[in-house]
Amino acid sequence: MAAVGWTLLGCLGGVVLTTAFVTALWWPRTEVTYRSSAPSSVAYDDQSPHFLGLVHKHTLSGRNTYRLVVGRDSSLSYGHWVELDAVLGAKGIRSTTWTESGVRVRFPSGHEIFVPARSFMYGR
Repeated sequence: MAAVGWTLLGCLGGVVLTTAFVTALWWPRTEVTYRSSAPSSVAYDDQSPHFLGLVHKHTLSGRNTYRLVVGRDSSLSYGHWVELDAVLGAKGIRSTTWTESGVRVRFPSGHEIFVPARSFMYGR
């Protein structure tokens, strides 16, 4: 009888440890997979430096989301964002071109996104 109790307790401990391990692996996290900054030759009306990043978020459920963030915050915690399809975001960004009218983002798939400067100036 005591052996059965210890076996059940061991199984329960194993389940708890496995659950904790899997949760730690899938814990929500955010990483910036691409960064770009406007060159000094491109000046915007708000006279601030501007940054672009591809932000990859992993959720506890295992879902991956991608967001293009453009703004004045170098940490990319706020600014103008564009949600991307997970397949497009997973392949990354091929290049960015900054102009006074905005920033053009090119993807390896051939897709392009243009974000007008009025969308990310003045801390938006």
